[in-house]
Amino acid sequence: MIGRRRKRADAAASSVADVTQPVLQMRHATRTHGIDAREVIALDRADLTVASGEFVAIMGPSGSGKSTLLNLAGGLDVATSGDVVVEGASLGALSVAERAVLRRRSIGYVFQDFNLLPALTAAENVAFPLELDGWSAGRARAAANVVLNEVGVAELADRRPEDMSGGQAQRVAIARALIGNRRLVLADEPTGALDSATGTAIMHLLRERADAGAAVLMVTHEARFAAWADRTVFLRDGRIADSTGPSNADDLLTESAR
Repeated sequence: MIGRRRKRADAAASSVADVTQPVLQMRHATRTHGIDAREVIALDRADLTVASGEFVAIMGPSGSGKSTLLNLAGGLDVATSGDVVVEGASLGALSVAERAVLRRRSIGYVFQDFNLLPALTAAENVAFPLELDGWSAGRARAAANVVLNEVGVAELADRRPEDMSGGQAQRVAIARALIGNRRLVLADEPTGALDSATGTAIMHLLRERADAGAAVLMVTHEARFAAWADRTVFLRDGRIADSTGPSNADDLLTESAR
């Protein structure tokens, strides 16, 4: 049984990309917490499809369900009802171990609080997912050095998180999310700890990943960064309230204040 499960997860995570099939599909995805009178609906019947090569921005006020949506899309949490499908694999049908395999091979995640391992250097943090997947340490380190250079922090390769500024740690976390063949890149406020110029450079990287065929889903509160996306989805009270092209991102932000 374990062997069959592992093969199923491996097939889902390592299959050749099918550009005719959406990378991410959320079908009436709902996440609730608590029961009865204490039940809180964090995400309410979300329908969202993100294709290969598409960059989607998620906007909305605090508590609207943005991070919950990302957690469901990345398999860090499972929907209470509805379905979340990544690369043809229904995440609710996979075991915890199977979801971990899928995340490791196909999903890059930029966490709002970075989630770097404190005992590892920047290069080791970035290389870690590849080593877990069986890459040799040398090969994984070489790949890590390339992507650290791409995000502009090659000089931090041997530095540990405690010796980095917030902006530096953010860029290392972004490098970890981009390393390898990530078919789905999820970014929760990836520019939050960065200055304007560095934030723009990171947007270039995310845009390039989408143009190369990845599906990119980014939470942001800044319309100028949402404008890099192909479309912007707006959340309110756990529900998808609207979707628009990049030129109307300012309108969505204005609407959120009403």
